[in-house]
Amino acid sequence: MIQTEKNTHDGEKSKVRTLRPAATVTLSLVIMAVAALLIFGIYSSEPKAERETATRETAMLVDVLSVKRGTYAPQITGLGTVTAAQDIELRPRVAGRVMEVSEHFMPGGFALEGETLLKLDAADYRHVVNQREGTLKQTESDLAQEQGRREVAKRDFEVLRKNMEGGNEALALRQPQLEAAEAAMISAQAALDQAKLDLNRTEVTAPFDAQIITRDANVGSEVNPGTTLARLVGTDEYHIIVTVPLAKLKQIAIPKRGQTGATVEIVDRAAWPDGASRTGEIRSLIGAIDNQTRLAKLLVSVRDPLSLRDGSNQPVLIVGSIVHTKISGQPLDNVVKIDRDHLRQDDTVWVMQDGMLNVRAVTVAFRDAEHAYVSEGLNTDDQIVTSNLATVAEGAPLRTESNAQGE
Repeated sequence: MIQTEKNTHDGEKSKVRTLRPAATVTLSLVIMAVAALLIFGIYSSEPKAERETATRETAMLVDVLSVKRGTYAPQITGLGTVTAAQDIELRPRVAGRVMEVSEHFMPGGFALEGETLLKLDAADYRHVVNQREGTLKQTESDLAQEQGRREVAKRDFEVLRKNMEGGNEALALRQPQLEAAEAAMISAQAALDQAKLDLNRTEVTAPFDAQIITRDANVGSEVNPGTTLARLVGTDEYHIIVTVPLAKLKQIAIPKRGQTGATVEIVDRAAWPDGASRTGEIRSLIGAIDNQTRLAKLLVSVRDPLSLRDGSNQPVLIVGSIVHTKISGQPLDNVVKIDRDHLRQDDTVWVMQDGMLNVRAVTVAFRDAEHAYVSEGLNTDDQIVTSNLATVAEGAPLRTESNAQGE
């Protein structure tokens, strides 16, 4: 140990003891050794965690549905536009001033076939009828006089026949004068008939059972044969123009003359309460494709569209509205009917077979909006997987709820 002296601030000397280098090294080694022993003791006394890497493959829990072959009728859906089977602009056939209108002659009013909707001023037409009647009587009188003259001419002709040439016989018997008188009477009769028609046409009637959609004339209106009085639609029948894909036509019964077409269920989701529907019937295939959608067009007939018959409480169709239709297709024999959601990519179906997944390719005979109709690839009692799987692998183990409860 070395002893040194050091001057302090107060001028006094103090002694400081300093370790030798060898002693310092030895002390450091001892401290490190003790620390190492402590750390080793701590780790040696800590419990060991044992890992077991046991790999167990668990079967996927799925829902399945048993299917069967049979005969099923697909339902072809489409949108349709309601139109009137009879839709006209009512115009008068003679000119005149409107003098009177029916109480039903208003937008939304109903009229029966032959019911008078409005009357025109008929005074001028009655005068014409009277004139034509007078003309007819005059021609009838002229004809009677000419027939008398012909009788006189016949007697004269019998006396003078031997001195007359054959070509003068018609003139001698006043044949041209008689024919002219007959023609004048026929013409006068026709003129009278026409005058009576014009008089009758001053009363404008409904050509069929109709509803008035719009009215364009009222009392005091001056009208002529080109003037639109109102728009009328028939109430006995409405048509619905339904568009469907061309590929669906093969399964729809389109009637020929004297036949009955497929039944159509009609729903107006915007205007009718939930569950309300009407029934129609396909009348014909319209021979032109819709230019915008490139879809085929079918004409559907609905009787009594406004529910006017006694006891009818069906919802009312409105011209121009868009409706949803469901057409009953022709039956498909010996097919399996499944939900379209259960038909997987590339026309495959997941089948649970012997507890394993079988990805099976199938042949689809027809598809409608909700179902696919499988003709090949599925058989009665096959169990199709209805659950969605995160991983799809052929032969993957599957289990159902009933299997899981039995384990």
